[in-house]
Amino acid sequence: MGSIGEDETLVRHPLDQLSSDEVAVAREVVTKARQSLLMFRNVFAVEPPKAELLEFLAAEHAGTLSAATPRPARQARLQYDVIGQDKSHEYTESIVDLESRTEISKRTVEKGSQQAFTLDEFKQFYDVCVVSDLFKKAIAEFELPEGFEVAIDPWPYGGPDLSEDAPRYTQGLCFAKDVRNGNPDSNHYGYPLPIIPVMDTYKKEIVRIDRLATGGAEDGLAYGSHKTKKILAHCKPAEYAPELLNLPLRTDVKPLNVVQPDGPSFKVSDESLIEWQKWRFRVGFNPRECAVLHDVQYDGRDVLYRLSLSEMTVPYGDPRPPFHRKQAFDFGDAGAGRAANNLALGCDCLGAIKYLDAMLVDTEGKPSVSKNVVCIHEQDNGIGWKHTNFRTERAVVTRYRELVVQFIITLANYEYIFAFKFDQAGGITIETRATGIVSVVNIDPGKTSPYGNVVAPGVLAQNHQHIFAVRIDPAVDGHQNTVIKEESLPVKMNPETNPHGNYYEVRRTPVTTSEGFDADPFKNLTVKIANTNKLNKYSQRPVAYKFIPSPSQLLLADPDSIVAKRAAFAQHHVWVSQYRDDELFAAGEFTNQSKVEKGGVADMVARKDNIENSDVVVWNVFGLTHNPRVEDWPVMPIEKHEIHLRPADFFEFNPALDVPGNRNEASVLVDSCCHSGTNGVANGEVQGQAASHLQGTGTIKVNGH
Repeated sequence: MGSIGEDETLVRHPLDQLSSDEVAVAREVVTKARQSLLMFRNVFAVEPPKAELLEFLAAEHAGTLSAATPRPARQARLQYDVIGQDKSHEYTESIVDLESRTEISKRTVEKGSQQAFTLDEFKQFYDVCVVSDLFKKAIAEFELPEGFEVAIDPWPYGGPDLSEDAPRYTQGLCFAKDVRNGNPDSNHYGYPLPIIPVMDTYKKEIVRIDRLATGGAEDGLAYGSHKTKKILAHCKPAEYAPELLNLPLRTDVKPLNVVQPDGPSFKVSDESLIEWQKWRFRVGFNPRECAVLHDVQYDGRDVLYRLSLSEMTVPYGDPRPPFHRKQAFDFGDAGAGRAANNLALGCDCLGAIKYLDAMLVDTEGKPSVSKNVVCIHEQDNGIGWKHTNFRTERAVVTRYRELVVQFIITLANYEYIFAFKFDQAGGITIETRATGIVSVVNIDPGKTSPYGNVVAPGVLAQNHQHIFAVRIDPAVDGHQNTVIKEESLPVKMNPETNPHGNYYEVRRTPVTTSEGFDADPFKNLTVKIANTNKLNKYSQRPVAYKFIPSPSQLLLADPDSIVAKRAAFAQHHVWVSQYRDDELFAAGEFTNQSKVEKGGVADMVARKDNIENSDVVVWNVFGLTHNPRVEDWPVMPIEKHEIHLRPADFFEFNPALDVPGNRNEASVLVDSCCHSGTNGVANGEVQGQAASHLQGTGTIKVNGH
């Protein structure tokens, strides 16, 4: 058993992850209290109540922390199953106070609420399948090519078809894998099999095999359209690993290296504290949301209390059962933290990089460190600001440098890349990239389908959506904020206010009661999170941060469908709710096998709280409707979305005005036929229009243009 040193609860920051010793203490407390066989799912630090944490953070910001400073209790949250002698599982959650080594709360979750899957549960699925007589019989119905083995992707079991007392299920998409080349990375997705085994997860028993339709547009919802056992005869390889490709790699790609000879401009201290330029914040971690940002400040001023990716749902648009239950909640069903990649040096992040590890646990509740799940690095992103005085032809320009906090999750076939990007002008960008391999099913030779696109022979990539929710807990110069909807509206010509027809009105409407609303590009709807108690001395408007919600497509499923009821958060682009401790998840705490969203943001807003000049939370929902194209096969180029949080009357001038415009000495001329050198260039000031193109990191002038 690990032992916590007597000063550890004083040394560790309240927002730090648990240490291995703390995990061991929490596990021992619960194990002794239950005296039963336990299967642990998660053990992680409890985020302190905001009221307690703010008092501590105020002292930290003021530099007055001492042994006498009140500290929030250091606590661990343990999520586990109590396993009965009949192999029944009772999902339980305990809170353990680490200093006193006592269990201070325990709850048993109501029947019908299913916790997220563990990796062990997913791994067990394959082992159970391959020894199941039911599964063997189903596979024997097909004549697989010689040298092929069965591969299975475990999936959460969606909401439809479930009774109130349904057991915990896991389902799997089945493929055949060509093992003749001896390469474990050979791509099995090119050979989909038309069956889905369903497993009673706790009994570890395959309870049935669901048959899949393979027809095309002419077959509608009908089944049994394939007339041969050679179900893969029309399929072909779909390799992506470089050594397996049947085409040569490009030879004209020259090295493009990111070099920081003096090291990074950021520093990491106290395990989680990041300081870069004028930014200061902490990076936390939990198994569900992965990287979480806390206590975000710019130049000593509060901007955000907490920022996280809250949820993502991926519903598929194929109505042929059992595809109607093909809907994943990647954060609630699986956990982004548990699915986080070990990031590779020089590939996933570039330059001078700091990696952060994650503390997870195995099914016995013992510490299991996941290495390098978050990377922190700087990147150049083009020009930050520039002006050329046309009278003197003098250009002054600075680069747009960002600090990136990035994590990547892999869930079976898909990868998602998430990044929080800070810039030198006080802005924060939340970036999402989707890549990986599209989810596919078998389709008969020569047919096409309204439910997706045939991306290779026998391979139908189904239409689907990715709908994300970002949780923004603001602290714009304090924790009493007001959300303002700002719209730019046309005004009819009239002699009093718009005699020439060129005037338009900027209308600002405070959100006084919790609600959901939608993006509107025709009105340039802008969401401002303002502190109405503090005015900018020049504009006389409240200091604020703003973002423009993108008018992306929201959930397409019918509102009366279980698919829609499970994801009520996907009804609106923006939600504004009153802050309450532990209300963190847009789709509610339990999404696995849910039939309706409970405790999610729609329920929070339904309270109709008064939220003007109060502690508010803003949720931004956006979607990627993915109707696959052939170019997405066999591995798709990234699809990217960004949310831009920008200061609005928060400062008294451009906060990046003091960024030096140092010339990048690594920049070179290539085939420079039209312009001469750059004599007299210094300190980011470039003489003349021709020379101005040479300014900045990694800039190359090609053929004089």
